[in-house]
Amino acid sequence: MKRSLVTLALAACALAGCEQQPEGEPIARAEIGGNALGTPAQTASPEDAQATIASQVESACRSVIFEDSSLTHCLAVPSRHRISTALAEGDGENYRSLSALAGARDPETVAFAMNAGMFDDEGDPIGYYVEDSERLKTLNTQDGEGNFHLDPNGVFFGSGDKWEIRTTADFLANVSERPDFGTQSGPMLVIDGKLHPEISTDGESRLIRNSVGIDAKGRAHFVISNAPISFGKLARFYRDELSVSNALYLDGNVSALWNPATGRLDSGAAIGPLIVVEKRASAEE
Repeated sequence: MKRSLVTLALAACALAGCEQQPEGEPIARAEIGGNALGTPAQTASPEDAQATIASQVESACRSVIFEDSSLTHCLAVPSRHRISTALAEGDGENYRSLSALAGARDPETVAFAMNAGMFDDEGDPIGYYVEDSERLKTLNTQDGEGNFHLDPNGVFFGSGDKWEIRTTADFLANVSERPDFGTQSGPMLVIDGKLHPEISTDGESRLIRNSVGIDAKGRAHFVISNAPISFGKLARFYRDELSVSNALYLDGNVSALWNPATGRLDSGAAIGPLIVVEKRASAEE
């Protein structure tokens, strides 16, 4: 039984990829099998160990080390997942947390979710935002200070099983049809395979950060750091390890992840719009 579980876990690893808003309070992270900095967990019983292996098999997320930094990498595959954005509950109140989202969704249908971009004091997006094909915020092309306005910024968007990231200027010039979902943030981390020209190799600014990138197969790579990380290192991970053409920074310091398969549900400062990656029904059959 133990050998079959390990074999299954290795197979799942191969499939997964082995297949300026105000700063808030740091996020509290819940980790299964170790803490956010990679410290080994206490010895578990055989039953707990088997449960952990099973959750890793089902999880779309994996822990990785890049240049001595701990990251969580979550992979969304068009044939297996559906991506949407989420801002408010049915009563119109913004979620403001992944805990609120988790209370409103069936965890069996959710692969993972994380914060979707920068927002104002009310939790509303400060850039382009589309949810269920309804545009709630127009494209923001204004100049300003902070990460969002570090030109070029960009838009993560998609319809059906086609997901894209474009710079804001590219999106404005070439995208005429409204997508199913869309969120604008900034800065871009990788642009046409090259690092953002204004990002230093390993700058002094270090925060818990999250981001998204699209590879040549159309898969979406979501990354959240488990410890403070620089823009440069996060951008290099996308370019050098994930080989994505375009990657977009989502946010920092308030970044959070919900991964139902492992029981991770980050909490902390209030956040804004959310990205939800759901399992397609066909993938479960």
